[in-house]
Amino acid sequence: MIVLGIETSCDETGVALYDHEKGLLADTLYSQVAMHSEYGGVVPELASRDHIRKLLPLVTETLKLAKLTAADIDAVAYTAGPGLVGALMVGAATGRSMAMGWGVPAIGVHHMEGHLLAPMLEDNPPAFPFVALLVSGGHTQLVKVEGIGQYQLLGESLDDAAGEAFDKAAKMLGLDYPGGPLIAKLAEKGDRTRLRFPRPMTDRPGLDFSFSGLKTFTMNTIRDLKVDGLLSEADKADIAAAFEEATVDTLAIKCRRALQQTGLKQLIIAGGVSANQRLRDGLEKMVKKEKSQLFYARQEFCTDNGAMIAYAGCQRLLAGQSSGLAIEAKPRWAMDLLESCR
Repeated sequence: MIVLGIETSCDETGVALYDHEKGLLADTLYSQVAMHSEYGGVVPELASRDHIRKLLPLVTETLKLAKLTAADIDAVAYTAGPGLVGALMVGAATGRSMAMGWGVPAIGVHHMEGHLLAPMLEDNPPAFPFVALLVSGGHTQLVKVEGIGQYQLLGESLDDAAGEAFDKAAKMLGLDYPGGPLIAKLAEKGDRTRLRFPRPMTDRPGLDFSFSGLKTFTMNTIRDLKVDGLLSEADKADIAAAFEEATVDTLAIKCRRALQQTGLKQLIIAGGVSANQRLRDGLEKMVKKEKSQLFYARQEFCTDNGAMIAYAGCQRLLAGQSSGLAIEAKPRWAMDLLESCR
């Protein structure tokens, strides 16, 4: 089965072709980051319009890269949610229409399930069951995964997601959008021992997260270190380093608790923040102590992409699932409500 995957949940247009026997055949991606950085964040209306302009040319390009035609496509998978409703509608309407025109089934895919399954695209994928840390601009969740569609939410952020906190801290430091990669780059120049930021909610039991207090602590530190209203470059780097260390430590502490509570020995990290090298290094050290294993996707599949949607959609289609003729776009969609692929 060859599945065309379409991702348009936010500010990246992704298209991919996945063959359940041969694996990933081709993938293309267009990022809107340059456009949105001018405004300091994603502008939903601009995102939707850009998806309209880029999606069909990317489909054509992806088919060309794979040396396939529309006649070779057996099914279409598109991101149905969660995400920006206008952006979701572009991918859903286009994907559903192409499937109808080609006479093949279509399926709406949960965006975070796509991220969760992205490490399965690697040569050494994890085996079920495992614990998953989903960490991005919109989500920070710990999930026990027994199989595709068999998800138990263990903990989640009660306010800002980790990626959102990175972006807001970056804005306080005068950095561009998106802030996560820029904070990480600036942190490399900082002294990681000079400042110590709090590790929120690690002094109490449970697996929930909260990053709003860390954001406030960052703001107050910036205020206290300013001289004549200005912050030195050295101070900026030290703050970035302290913020990154606190975030990484918090995530690692919660992941260790999740492994201990579930008794599982495999941890996967997925989502945009999983590309952070400091986080990967910190979790590698933690799982080594726990005699466990860490899995993650290659860098280009950490952020939004069509490959993860094609793969997730393919697994559900192989299990006999598909969506009806209605165009699905769900800006809010709980992952633990998904149908199992048993």
